[in-house]
Amino acid sequence: MLRRLLMLVVLLNAGVFLAACGSVGTARGQSRFEFQRLCMGVPARVVVYADSENHATSAARVAFARLAELDQIMSDYRPSSELMRLCGSAGHGRVNVSKDLFRVLQSGASVHDATNGAFDASVGSLSRLWREARKSGALPSRQAIAEAPVGWEHVHLSPRSRTVELDHPIIVDLGGIAKGYAAMEAVRTLRSRGLPCSMVAIAGDIATGEAPPGEPGWRINIDPGAENAQPISVDICNQNASTSGDHYQFLEVNGVRYSHILDPRTGMGVTRRAAACVIADDGAIADACATALCVSPELAAPLAERFRVRVFLWQPQDTHTP
Repeated sequence: MLRRLLMLVVLLNAGVFLAACGSVGTARGQSRFEFQRLCMGVPARVVVYADSENHATSAARVAFARLAELDQIMSDYRPSSELMRLCGSAGHGRVNVSKDLFRVLQSGASVHDATNGAFDASVGSLSRLWREARKSGALPSRQAIAEAPVGWEHVHLSPRSRTVELDHPIIVDLGGIAKGYAAMEAVRTLRSRGLPCSMVAIAGDIATGEAPPGEPGWRINIDPGAENAQPISVDICNQNASTSGDHYQFLEVNGVRYSHILDPRTGMGVTRRAAACVIADDGAIADACATALCVSPELAAPLAERFRVRVFLWQPQDTHTP
């Protein structure tokens, strides 16, 4: 049985799958064009309304280039990324960073503080342990988890100089926040190319511009995906929607399901089944809040009030813990 968390939170009873669709055809002289490409390690989709295919294609190419640029900045898989170079500077003083990286780190700091550490981008060492665990099918050792360097208190942001100092050799992992920011930036790029009516989806993170011609907004389908569960649809424009959950990525050992989403405070994959969709004006905030809610669903109401976001939360009561 599901329980309701205030009027602003909707509880679903299955895993969340997020999609977006706009009207097909022409209106006011504009046609709908769609482009797909692998970006940031996942499928990315760009949908625009434009007056010509050439305009749409050239703008989409620039948007995908922007996504590639942000991947090179924020990936923890690329040793040459700006993020990994920053991590390599730990213990060596302040480092000037790009506007993009600083903005995402600032957003991560805000959500970290608002969630009492349920979202913590300093979990990179733990993330790597659990990636190996999902490959091998065996849990990380308690000693390895305990020794993994984690702690946002080791990240010092200086807005005036736009510098970052890591006073401890931690690894920052922006996997729970960067895609939301990237999708939002891609929509901004399309707007700057004269295409304000657009939508960008990077896996479970969606950013939208102005509504499609003749429509109230971009239709976002939050599909629980379980038997007898009804999808929920909302129309949004000039907003961002992010979903997080363990429907696809998890490790099961001795009957216990460990999510790829980690609780930074314990170092363990979350075993309490939960999924969340957050709609916000800021894509990074939406992404980080959705991640945090999978760790601490009870924060739905405080986060909705703090960041003025809309929350859709799924949380069954038949959760198994080790």
